[in-house]
Amino acid sequence: MSDFDVLIIGGGATGGGAALDLALRGLKVALIERADLTDGTSGRYHGLLHSGGRYAVRDPESARECIEENRILRKIVPHAIEDTGGLFVTTPDDDPAYADQWVAACRACDIETEEISVGQMLRDESALNPRITRAFRVPDASSDSFDVLTALGAAVQTLGGSVLTYHEVVGLTATGGAVVGATVRNVRTGAERHLAAAMIVNAAGAWAGQIAAMAGCAITVRPSKGTMVAMAYRFVNTIINRCHLPGDGDILVPVGTVAVIGTTSVNVPDPNDTSITAWEVRKMLEEGEKMVPGFSQARALRAWAGVRPLYEEGGAALGRDAKRTFAVLDHATRDGVGGLVTVVGGKFTTYRLMAERAADVVCKQLGVTKPCVTKSYVLPDARFPFTGAKPHWLGHRLKHFEAAPAQEQLICECEIVTRKDLEDAAHAHPDVVATWVLDDLRRDLRLGMGPCQGGFCGYRAAGILHDLGGVDASQATAALADFAQRRWKGQRPLLWGQGLRQALLDEQIYRGILGLDRVEK
Repeated sequence: MSDFDVLIIGGGATGGGAALDLALRGLKVALIERADLTDGTSGRYHGLLHSGGRYAVRDPESARECIEENRILRKIVPHAIEDTGGLFVTTPDDDPAYADQWVAACRACDIETEEISVGQMLRDESALNPRITRAFRVPDASSDSFDVLTALGAAVQTLGGSVLTYHEVVGLTATGGAVVGATVRNVRTGAERHLAAAMIVNAAGAWAGQIAAMAGCAITVRPSKGTMVAMAYRFVNTIINRCHLPGDGDILVPVGTVAVIGTTSVNVPDPNDTSITAWEVRKMLEEGEKMVPGFSQARALRAWAGVRPLYEEGGAALGRDAKRTFAVLDHATRDGVGGLVTVVGGKFTTYRLMAERAADVVCKQLGVTKPCVTKSYVLPDARFPFTGAKPHWLGHRLKHFEAAPAQEQLICECEIVTRKDLEDAAHAHPDVVATWVLDDLRRDLRLGMGPCQGGFCGYRAAGILHDLGGVDASQATAALADFAQRRWKGQRPLLWGQGLRQALLDEQIYRGILGLDRVEK
């Protein structure tokens, strides 16, 4: 007797989407993630819900997938999407002849485009380079992967599924030529247990090759690291793309109160390599200057990197030459190993489609005939269910706070997180060990993601956790130290100007006043 019908390995968007799809088809599922949901690639991207315009010329298959899923996601997870719209612009550094080729390619992929005058562009987005010669509107949008995964995880659990965060898969069990389960280790306690299942979906992204190898299946995933920089100002309310073949630093995405510029494309041998080099940061700022004059002189808030899981069966293309579409591998027919399906490649924008295709293969093998319904299943907002199925609005948090009782304490001024928000989110993580808890709450609430980078809200949040009785003083201190270190990691590549001043202030608070580095943990 199996513990589950299906185990889904990987708590990113594709894994979460597959878990929901299969649960909606009546299967008993468990979603397994070695850290918190979105800890991997899904939580380390620039926040762009693609219209497909970026890939229309070079990779039309991916472009068509993006525009189709863009339209679906706006309907099923609206609370995690801000309808910013997008612009493709021809700067003085871009080939002016490319624009007409791009428009024709978009038309062939069913991507809506509208050329507007440069004057109209500057009336809409006054910060843009006045030397831009052409501008085209596209249906891009800004999306929050943290909110998407929170909603997916909550929906899976509501449907009777399990979400096992901080559980690492350390081995797959096979018998009779088929995978029949997995051994997972609780990374907090070190305890291991075996989970039996009729099928396993490998949705581990850049780590999919490592999981498949546990069953003796060879998959060549080509990890491609992309570095991004969040600026302390929003600059624009529309997503800006350079109208040229995809390159480094040619996308500017307004996300919440900041703007994210990205990305680089660096082939790395290890999917855990999220290191940031000086040239990558310099490249982002230099390229941003071409879209927004003065960009490089503004305050850079934080830098981080994610690793793309590029895959092309039999292909040898690397980096930007590799296609951005995806593959679903049935290892029973591909490798003679039953019970295992891998889904790899793709983009955040196409996560639902990737999940559907993988779930279709699983259901065919299990004899399940119920069709996929995720195209119309609206994911509820797990944090603000009373708002209904409405698109994200930048002023929502402020409006929510202004409507709160007068005595409501504001814990994070940058991202408008109240004490009640923090307490509610903490209660939703009852089993979280202190070492990780504040960073998990960051993903839920955006705690510490604003200009102070946790300098003022971190110690307040740790004190509240202690007050709630969930952790003792030493655990709260350990949580605070871990949180401060994680925030410092993203500031370290940007230590100049206002960013350096903020880092020195944070250091003075945590080391000079609180003595965090001298407290016994």
